[in-house]
Amino acid sequence: MAKRKSTDDSGGEQKTVKPTSDATAPAVSAEPTQAVADTAARAEAEAAVKRERRLVKSAEEHRQGKKIARVDSFDPTTGDLVQKRRKPIDVKTYNSELAKLQVELVKLQEWIKLRGLKVVCLFEGRDAAGKGGVIKRVTESLNPRICRICALGIPTEREKTQWYFQRYVAQLPAASEWVLFDRSWYNRAGVEHVMGFCTDDEYTDFLRTAPEFERMLIRSGVILLKFWFSVSDEEQERRFQDRINTPTKRWKISPMDVTARSKWVDYSKAKDAMFAATDTAESPWWVVEADDKMRARLNCINHILKMIPYQDTTPEKIVLPPRQVDKDYVRPPLKHQHFVPEKY
Repeated sequence: MAKRKSTDDSGGEQKTVKPTSDATAPAVSAEPTQAVADTAARAEAEAAVKRERRLVKSAEEHRQGKKIARVDSFDPTTGDLVQKRRKPIDVKTYNSELAKLQVELVKLQEWIKLRGLKVVCLFEGRDAAGKGGVIKRVTESLNPRICRICALGIPTEREKTQWYFQRYVAQLPAASEWVLFDRSWYNRAGVEHVMGFCTDDEYTDFLRTAPEFERMLIRSGVILLKFWFSVSDEEQERRFQDRINTPTKRWKISPMDVTARSKWVDYSKAKDAMFAATDTAESPWWVVEADDKMRARLNCINHILKMIPYQDTTPEKIVLPPRQVDKDYVRPPLKHQHFVPEKY
């Protein structure tokens, strides 16, 4: 049978077809238009959404979704964790739990002393995030000869010429000591980088060498815990206002803190880069949600106790001996002593 060629309206050759009778010619389906394809895609998407909604109706999926929302909710502008508002813990419960934890801290301290452990805790985070409050609650019932705070100021001209980690190495613990760093060598990854106090080369070198430095500490027997205190923009501003308006807290806010408020996003980016480079398997960062101060303190102290295995080595109850009595001893006249005036 002869073949013929069909042409389009413009006379151009399209394709070769076989002539068929009207009775046997199959129906030719037209190509779907873009509008039809879009409609089909939308219908499929709507069907998928309906299926997902049906799945989420189950109690298990609902609980899982709430958990994911609580853990993985981030501020899209800063990358910081959006902390869920919860009912504040009541003061009575807080004081009761804190007292229990502080008893356990004393036991941990005695274990560190007995076993000759070397413990380092780093406390980092934004200004007014609550680092100092946790450190105070950790140390207030401990022996300062065993557990001490290291809060270094700005480096001297001589220290600026040293190896960057040198002045921090001098503060590291010996056996049976525990050091809490209120800010640490991570100043270089934060304030020094954001405020321009170090060069780009110094900053890059720090991110590369910090994990190696910490591995050296761990290999030498140091127990290293790193905490990052996360606080929201709104809560930080509230705490700043409280410090400004409270005379006994005004010393806590500095011109540098005020300047840092205008670089909120820059600090967020610096924190992300710091985590990416230094959040290692040997020395991970532990993030503390710190919008609720009391919860942050309890959670952080509890985590420290969980991370350092210890045993109760509380000594047995001490029996006081009788006081020495010497009938021949005569105290000097009180008029020769200087007493503090009793104003109250």
